[in-house]
Amino acid sequence: MSTATNVREQPSPPLLSLSGKKVVVVGGKTGIGLGIARAAYAAGASVTVASRRITSVEERPDLANFEQVTLDICDEAAVREAFDGIGPFDHLAVTAGPDLGTWGTFMDDDMRGVRSYIENKFLGSWACARYAAPHLRAGGSITFLTGGIGARPKVGFSAVTSAFVAVESLSGSLALELAPTRVNTIRPGYVDTDLWRVMSDNERGALRAKVRETFPARHAGTADDIGHAALFLMTNPYVTGTVIEVSGGENLVPSVF
Repeated sequence: MSTATNVREQPSPPLLSLSGKKVVVVGGKTGIGLGIARAAYAAGASVTVASRRITSVEERPDLANFEQVTLDICDEAAVREAFDGIGPFDHLAVTAGPDLGTWGTFMDDDMRGVRSYIENKFLGSWACARYAAPHLRAGGSITFLTGGIGARPKVGFSAVTSAFVAVESLSGSLALELAPTRVNTIRPGYVDTDLWRVMSDNERGALRAKVRETFPARHAGTADDIGHAALFLMTNPYVTGTVIEVSGGENLVPSVF
């Protein structure tokens, strides 16, 4: 039997396999971050989730498969220390961000809200990439997270829109500066996570129903939908410097908010 035939008969790994890889998810204990952590683990990776505090497995059994480290993205020294402690790894996803409604409005009495949001979302993403980059192995990647408001501004969301656009621009710049490390951004639309806990159950139910009725995908987004997109960006070696919108077609229809 020829060598060529032998090669063809070798089993191929799954297309989105992360077997033998190590993935770090900043903000990986809740919402979209947890969806990415679960997806990476299911694809064969060892997963480290970074957040402000360690949570016991008794309190959160769903975190049992992940290593946990403490990291406050607003504290540059803490970010550096966290990544130095993690050591070499393959893929970084930065999903952490302020809670819904914490950013204030353009004409607030002062700029504390916007300063806090920019420091958390934009400079936090910058710091994570900055101190993770020296530890990324060959073939590694960085994935940021923004949102549909970055492409479709809404009244009252000036701080969010500005931060998201800045993060998306940063990913393009870093794709050049850190090459061949690949750097991309996921821009999700509505995703049904605990981010919306500020709404009542009835309000959340009505919003989900409106999304299912109006979005072309005809379903409300889930953290697992975004996790799948993250796996694509981590495993495709020819994608860098881009923004992947995973929105169910939200920006094609009138706003549901």
